[in-house]
Amino acid sequence: MKRLWLASLAIFGCGSLGLWFVHSLVSSQVSVSSQVAPTQQPTVFASPSASVTQGVPKYQVYSLPNSEIHTVTIAPQSQFKVSIALSPKLEPIEQFGKSMNAIAALNGGFFDPKNEKTTSYITKNGKVVSDPNTNDRLMKNPDLQPYLPQILERSEFRQYKCGEKIQYAIAARSAVAPSGCQLIDAIGAGPQLLPRLTAKQEGFVDEMVGRDSIGVTQRNARSAIGILKDGSVILVMAAQKPDAPQNSGMSVQAMTGFLQRLGVEQALNLDGGSSSSLIYKDQTFYGKVDKDGKAVSRAIKSAIVVHE
Repeated sequence: MKRLWLASLAIFGCGSLGLWFVHSLVSSQVSVSSQVAPTQQPTVFASPSASVTQGVPKYQVYSLPNSEIHTVTIAPQSQFKVSIALSPKLEPIEQFGKSMNAIAALNGGFFDPKNEKTTSYITKNGKVVSDPNTNDRLMKNPDLQPYLPQILERSEFRQYKCGEKIQYAIAARSAVAPSGCQLIDAIGAGPQLLPRLTAKQEGFVDEMVGRDSIGVTQRNARSAIGILKDGSVILVMAAQKPDAPQNSGMSVQAMTGFLQRLGVEQALNLDGGSSSSLIYKDQTFYGKVDKDGKAVSRAIKSAIVVHE
């Protein structure tokens, strides 16, 4: 069953250019369905080159023993906004960046690499433009039948228009928009990482049958998006180490702990592994490395882009 699941989802993509560095961020093991305990804020060492123009998204790198984590933070008062990009065919992340003249882009939701169809809902301008119900390899897979209600209800990153303001949130697919707000864009993925890890509730993990469809407890390249208390949005991509390709990256649990240390209050896991990739300005960083330590580039279905 696990092999069939992995075949139907593109679940899992190396850069090491650093501006900021953080050391010794080791996450303790937690239950896949439990609240994550608060942890101490990391010590950050900044170089003078880390300063950025006010309003421009801030790029940072955190060097950990088992991974190199790239982040881009977009302040709520910034002239840059966060949007969803979807392609009818699989394309490299660079193409998503170019098509929207983006300053930053991060790989998005899950998809099927064989038929190039989505396995996640995507909404743009208030309309569903990508529906997993149209993907027969997902909907008619007998091994996934017990989990379809959970798969179709998975969490998504959302953009609301609340009067004249834009707000971001992470919510379950069926959640209604807050009063006075209209849902504009959304991209599904999962599981939700914060305020609590919902891998079991969203059908990624079933402890009764030993199911762990995205390797929650295993190190791999990972991508995530989070929201801080002040409303800032943070794009996160954890890359494997070229000198340890078989045993590096982050587990989903470790990613949760890392985001919590940064002060993230809401967070969503995105497609990972070979799909993990991030663009900032004219640089592309890949998360996955092969057995020889070389970066793996993979075409993807959707992306989260940052543009003016």
